[in-house]
Amino acid sequence: MWSLLEFFPEDFQINILDVGAALIERPPYQSLVDVGRGRIFGFEPNQQACEQLNREYGSPHRFFPFFIGDGGPAIFHETNWGPTGSLYEPNSQLLEKFQNLAEVVTPVATHAVNTTRLDDIADIGDIDFIKIDVQGGELVVFENASRSLSSALLIQTEVEFVELYKGQPMFADVDTFLRANGFQFHTMNGVSGRAFKPLIANGDVNSAFRQSLWADALYVRDWMRLGDLSETKLRNYAILAHDVLRSYDLAHLVLSALDSRTGGGRAADYLQRLAGNNPPS
Repeated sequence: MWSLLEFFPEDFQINILDVGAALIERPPYQSLVDVGRGRIFGFEPNQQACEQLNREYGSPHRFFPFFIGDGGPAIFHETNWGPTGSLYEPNSQLLEKFQNLAEVVTPVATHAVNTTRLDDIADIGDIDFIKIDVQGGELVVFENASRSLSSALLIQTEVEFVELYKGQPMFADVDTFLRANGFQFHTMNGVSGRAFKPLIANGDVNSAFRQSLWADALYVRDWMRLGDLSETKLRNYAILAHDVLRSYDLAHLVLSALDSRTGGGRAADYLQRLAGNNPPS
């Protein structure tokens, strides 16, 4: 699929905030970075992983080895697989019920750490896209990120449907908070689960029968209030909807709002381009 950036040849960057930015898989914003239109402010508390990110991405991207939270002291629960470490204690009794969960979320040590509020980091200015994956601590991050939330257009956040970590907020808690702060739920990516032991689904210990456990939830700025957004924000919103979400109907809706502000014809051109490209449903 072609990029909506083709409709906007002027020089600009979309600002990305990535909390929990370790290089485990290709991030959803990578295509924007590859063409020089995405700038990352990232946080990865593992010093080695943070240094790797700074080496691989370089300027103008910046990654910081901070634990993001409420600004107070906390206990980091280190596990046998780095990406499953958390500021919440693994709920081992629950994890043991499922195939291949306790095996990759085995506590190995605890560490006293200090957390940093996003609102207290002066380097972070206007943000368009927030991606966050901090193993149960997402709500605490959001509660202390009012500046970033006030400008964000798209949020991708990991959410859990059962208590994988003791006392962690659930999807319902995150959903309530984000909707109260001007976002609409859009869709889920990568809904994942596991089979209850001793059964194995499809011969794969990482597959599930019916039990969903976690996913990435995607939220977008309230499309009922597009009139509140600036022309710049409408442009960035449309690009994120097309290039990151592949939500072509939403991109058209936002382009229409932009055209009503500028008198342009991008929405009609977009429909024509889509008709010739036959985008997937």
